Amino acid sequence: MKNFISVKDVTNIDALVAKALAYKADPFADKRLGAGKRIGLLFLNPSLRTRLSTQVAAANLGLEAIVFNVDKEGWAMEFEEGAIMSGNTVEHVKDAAPILGNYFDMLCIRAFPSLKNKEDDYSEEVMNAFMKYSGVPIVSLESATLHPLQSLTDILTITENSKFKIQNSKLKIVLTWAPHIKPLPQCVPNSTAQWINAWGQADFVITHPEDYELDEQFTNGAIITHNQEEALKGADFVYVKNWSTFKDYGRIYTNDPSWMLTTEKLKLTNNAKVMHCLPVRRNVELSDEVLDSNNSIVTQQASNRVWAAQAVLSEILKKA
Repeated sequence: MKNFISVKDVTNIDALVAKALAYKADPFADKRLGAGKRIGLLFLNPSLRTRLSTQVAAANLGLEAIVFNVDKEGWAMEFEEGAIMSGNTVEHVKDAAPILGNYFDMLCIRAFPSLKNKEDDYSEEVMNAFMKYSGVPIVSLESATLHPLQSLTDILTITENSKFKIQNSKLKIVLTWAPHIKPLPQCVPNSTAQWINAWGQADFVITHPEDYELDEQFTNGAIITHNQEEALKGADFVYVKNWSTFKDYGRIYTNDPSWMLTTEKLKLTNNAKVMHCLPVRRNVELSDEVLDSNNSIVTQQASNRVWAAQAVLSEILKKA
């Protein structure tokens, strides 16, 4: 594995999950693997779980991790090729990335979409620029369109909670839209769909209100319905997440509170485990009664971020 940007960088999802679970059982099994190497964590946007879990994972492998909040501590960065930099941007990625590649053995980048220009966001200009100019492996800590570390974590968590079922029959996993007070990116739902479809161990259903369709390049292979109650029937896992519109890009068309998952709706499922990538708006996206119930595995899910990151970093280190 040279870079980790999407599921396309992974040759065997189950093998990578197994490696993550092995690290969970023995966190310091490869504590010298990254000795003498540095990893740079560059944040163009805020983070809590992604930042801290990746730092812990790096430390478990003996890597020195240095965090830089580009959005708060660095110069405003330009990514457009041929840009006339007479505006607010101060430093071009073509100048910054090669230097960072000389400072670090690996770069981890977090960059959200603008939700203003779909073409720019879906071109993944930030990740592609760092891959093009840095000369070192790049790990996505969430990009304009995808969040692969989150999705690897999710499959790891699903595997932990359904080992017997996976061996004997397919799971039913439902990704359900939830209301929110502001428009959110499509990164997590895109990535969830891409990874679960590639994994192939589940019947996968996406349910959302009309006009909230995601990009078909990620959802192709999933069953898509606007009937949430029908989607929830017999589900083993319910993944709750808000996203803004894709076609009329970055908008909120509805905030219908009836789409919030409740314990009453969970009665339609196969006593489903409930997932969310966090942070979560309580009693907007998910009710307290669900989040604080035995069905919720959001804490386990978030805690597993360390082991997913550690598996990815070790794969890259071993191939370096």
